[in-house]
Amino acid sequence: MAGSFRIYLSVAAAVLGFGCATKAGAAVTGTPFGTSPDGKQVQLFTLKNSKGIEALIMTWGGTVVSLKVPDAKGHFDDVVLGYDDLQGYLNNSAYFGALIGRYANRIGHAQFTLDGHTYHLFKNDGDNSLHGGKKGFDKRNWDVVNATDHSLELRYVSADGEEGYPGKLTATVTYTVTPENELKIDYAATTDKDTVVNLTNHSYFNLAGAGSGTILDEDITINAAHFTPVDAGLIPTGEIRSVAGTPLDFRNPHRIGERIDSDYEQIKLGKGYDHNFVLDRHGNGLSPAARVHDPKSGRVMEVLTTQPGLQFYTSNMLKGPMKGRDGKTYNYRGALCLEADHYPDSPNKPNFPSTELKPGQTYHETTVYRFSTR
Repeated sequence: MAGSFRIYLSVAAAVLGFGCATKAGAAVTGTPFGTSPDGKQVQLFTLKNSKGIEALIMTWGGTVVSLKVPDAKGHFDDVVLGYDDLQGYLNNSAYFGALIGRYANRIGHAQFTLDGHTYHLFKNDGDNSLHGGKKGFDKRNWDVVNATDHSLELRYVSADGEEGYPGKLTATVTYTVTPENELKIDYAATTDKDTVVNLTNHSYFNLAGAGSGTILDEDITINAAHFTPVDAGLIPTGEIRSVAGTPLDFRNPHRIGERIDSDYEQIKLGKGYDHNFVLDRHGNGLSPAARVHDPKSGRVMEVLTTQPGLQFYTSNMLKGPMKGRDGKTYNYRGALCLEADHYPDSPNKPNFPSTELKPGQTYHETTVYRFSTR
């Protein structure tokens, strides 16, 4: 399978924002949102468009704290799970809205070999490493590079050896609320040593409104004819399997709750949906990945991405009841995640698209969450 890991041989400063060229839109400053465990001030930024779409992004973990979009009647609701204050995020391990790195998803046995050297990672998911390890990018306070009324560019420099990964990795992520009612996320990274990288966002969505019940009545379409089956530890076996005839076939829309408890080995292993879908892509640009529709509110969310995979997760580990933002209560299967990224355990699966990044190359991926109604 051809990889779509987008690497550009270019001047890093042009992509990573060194020099900080002024962007269109009024410059803004963040508001204080608490103090991080390492004593740094965490800031909260509000991004808007002219149609009223509003995203709150904080520097701790580059986290999407809130995302308000209209329903079919023009009523705005927050459609992502989150907390009212920083302490909620520090106390919870569900990765609500967080930027995930250096390696999103799982790496089997918490180790991989690169250039003949085996690197050992922190085991925070049984025998495996999950979402960057003990202190991944979600638990770092990112620096602000540029901020306007509709976009925010953040940077984090990960030291060589941090969480066991080789190379000093300079990563930037830019959030933009576009005039087309999109939340656009651009990821970029460079390294000074051969390494692996896989970045994503871990927002939990409920299109009826966060805390309004389960997502089982929402219907979803995923543009994928194959998925990567997993073992008991949720590590891919290396097989690329057809979705045909399985509960993971979402090439046509299905209600999420329709087959979520079916007697299918992969569903039982994930306790619902927690699987990487191999996206049907054409070219290197943005490509449709998924579409979710909530019949109650009329909201529609489309996901477009340059990434090769999409992790569909139905918050099976979110047991609840859990107190969330604005007094809302979050419960079991009360949200879904659509994490556009590379496949889990790719550093240990040579048949998967490569996640290696070398000095002189620039990692660059983009994911768009587009909102409408019907």
